[in-house]
Amino acid sequence: MGKAVIKAADSAGLNIVPLSFGSAVENGKTVQVCGKDILIHGPDDRENVLASVFDEHPNLVVVDYTVPSAVNDNAELYCKVGVPFVMGTTGGDRDRLYKTVEDSKVYAVISPQMGKQVVAFLAAMEIMAEQFPGAFSGYSLQVMESHQTSKVDTSGTAKAVISCFQKLGVSFDVDQIQMIRDPQRQLEMVGVPEEHLSGHAFHMYHLTSPDQTVSFEFQHNVCGRSIYAEGTVDAVIFLAKKVQSKADKLIYNMIDVLREGNMR
Repeated sequence: MGKAVIKAADSAGLNIVPLSFGSAVENGKTVQVCGKDILIHGPDDRENVLASVFDEHPNLVVVDYTVPSAVNDNAELYCKVGVPFVMGTTGGDRDRLYKTVEDSKVYAVISPQMGKQVVAFLAAMEIMAEQFPGAFSGYSLQVMESHQTSKVDTSGTAKAVISCFQKLGVSFDVDQIQMIRDPQRQLEMVGVPEEHLSGHAFHMYHLTSPDQTVSFEFQHNVCGRSIYAEGTVDAVIFLAKKVQSKADKLIYNMIDVLREGNMR
């Protein structure tokens, strides 16, 4: 995701600060993306490094695509330094995440789903759930989501969609989600193209009426990461404007970005 965001940001004409954080074994390494050498810093001195970069680039916006176990520590770092950030990483303690940002008065876009079109679908689901509660009462639900093996947590998008179905009257627990992470099953059962096994998001939601005579199916399949990278760049531009205008609201999501319009 980091490489995809760099490419999208470069295409949008944003100034990319050639710096990233990684593990201790990656400290001092460089990764070349879009002709730029991105220097990776380990965890030991990252507060000083980030503070120094923020002093040099006061309009800096950090983009976070890491792992669930890093979400809260990373957010606390950004808030301690005072740098605005876009959090595309799912998982972690979300209540703690929001409280950290609120207490620090730092601007942030936090969203488990950065793909604009998928977010629009989620918004439509939320509107339906709000306006027609109980419309699917009694219906059974099957949910399958397939992601690359490196995604260790359950899809935040799937959780959000399930929440809408619950408001629509469907009884379903998140632990009933069928998570597919095995590449062979993804090829044979899900139909993921082989070239996208390392980066994809296939979701299927199947509803069936109590008497089995009516069924609905919602599906969204994403190959690659460009959809998330493009949405992330829009979120960065959106957040930079909020910081510049000293907006009263501090925490935003991708629906806020969509509503603002003027996206690439």
